[in-house]
Amino acid sequence: MIIYNVTINIDNSVAEEWLNWMKSTHIPEVMATGFFLNNQIARLLNEEDNGGTTYAVQYTCRSLEDLEEYQREHAPELQAKVLQRYPEKFVAFRSLLEIVGKDVERD
Repeated sequence: MIIYNVTINIDNSVAEEWLNWMKSTHIPEVMATGFFLNNQIARLLNEEDNGGTTYAVQYTCRSLEDLEEYQREHAPELQAKVLQRYPEKFVAFRSLLEIVGKDVERD
């Protein structure tokens, strides 16, 4: 399993509206592509005050091949919508994680 992680620092002046839009519009559009099994949004708690709030939006997919197809076929259009809606209000970077263990027991 692969986690596609998008870390976004969004300007505080639009952060609440952005979060609502992500939950009601953007994430459902990403999920509707059929490439992801689930998603979650987490807010970074230990950041310095930089005028923005940082979130990690994570999508889980079956394989790297599925993610690459999503990135070719759907990501450019969906990312363009975010850029158009929030110009110069955010910075984002993407990372890929491979799940190598889940619910590991403690000794």
